[in-house]
Amino acid sequence: MKSALIATGCAAALLLSGCGEEGGKTVRADGTMAPGSELKVGERAVVPFSDAGKSGTIAITVKSVEIGPKEDLAKFKDKGEGSLPVYVRMVIENVSGTDLADTSVSVRAVDPNGKGTKVIMAGGTPACKGETAPATFTTPGATYETCDTEGVKDGSEVGGVSFVEGDGYKDDPVTWKK
Repeated sequence: MKSALIATGCAAALLLSGCGEEGGKTVRADGTMAPGSELKVGERAVVPFSDAGKSGTIAITVKSVEIGPKEDLAKFKDKGEGSLPVYVRMVIENVSGTDLADTSVSVRAVDPNGKGTKVIMAGGTPACKGETAPATFTTPGATYETCDTEGVKDGSEVGGVSFVEGDGYKDDPVTWKK
């Protein structure tokens, strides 16, 4: 009887807290993903977001993380030497309904152990141009697709990507693993 009462009390406390944890993912009371959460590629994470002087809440669904061919880095000349492009295809959703037009979402490639690849690509390639949010990205449920070009050292593996912007994510990112 006592253990049933304790279990009921714990369930009520979890329900009242508004937080939940499921397989490395923790959702905070405000519905956003807690720093340090781990997801699989294909899963959706709701996160606070700010860029270009605008802020709100977005959902990021990382659709794929793929290493591209070395030839795609020809425009980088010597700066691309020894690196391979990593193409991160995402769907971005405006959750808060605030005006987030002309903002850009970026993620960082990580190795299989979740550490940064230490290769940063500025600008996209013809295979992955990186779109900014359209002018219509101002209402709840508005979405757009984009591709972020990241990098990895030639011969290395990419394990996934992380979101490191704002609200504690810089030191403890939300990570999507392949």
